[in-house]
Amino acid sequence: MPGASDQPPGIPLLPRTVAKAYVGARAAAARVAGVVGGPQSRGMPAPLWLGKVNRAGFNRLSRPVARWLPGFAVVVHRGRRSGREYRTPVNLFPVPGGFVIALTYGPQTDWVKNVLAAGGCRIETRGRTVDCVEPRLYRDPDRGGIRPLERAILPLLRVDEFLSLRSDGAQGQ
Repeated sequence: MPGASDQPPGIPLLPRTVAKAYVGARAAAARVAGVVGGPQSRGMPAPLWLGKVNRAGFNRLSRPVARWLPGFAVVVHRGRRSGREYRTPVNLFPVPGGFVIALTYGPQTDWVKNVLAAGGCRIETRGRTVDCVEPRLYRDPDRGGIRPLERAILPLLRVDEFLSLRSDGAQGQ
C-alpha cells in the first residue's frame, strides 16, 4: 500500500493521509516538547488513540481510587484555553522534594501541556493534596528515579520520558 513506510508501528494499515498526519503530529509534539528527536528517533510509548480510549473509559473508573492507592495519584490541572479543572490519574513516584510522573503517552498529552503552561498543578495522593511547581520534562533511559518493579516494566512500554514536579508544601497532612 502506498505510504506503508509512514505507518506507525503496531497499528493496522492506515490510509496514507492518516499515517502522514500521525507521523507529522508526533514530530510536531516532539519539537514543541524539546525532549525527543522527531518521528525517526523511536516509537511513541503508547499510541494517542489508546490514550483517548483510556481517558473515556479507564480514567473515569480509576480516578476515584487512584488518589488512595500506593504508586498512583490524580493530577489536578486547568485547561490552557478553557480554564476548566481536569483530573488525570497517573503513576507517581515520590522523590526527595517532590514527585516524578512517567509519561506513558509522551509529553504531547493535553494534561502535560496544561501543567507546563500553568507552571504547576496539584497532586492528590495517599489521601493528601500537594501543590507542585516547577514542572520539568526530561528523558531518562535508565529510569533511575523510580521503583525497581516499574523500572523493569517501563522499557517494555518504551517509556523513558518523565515529568518532575517540586513539592510546594502539603495540605491536609
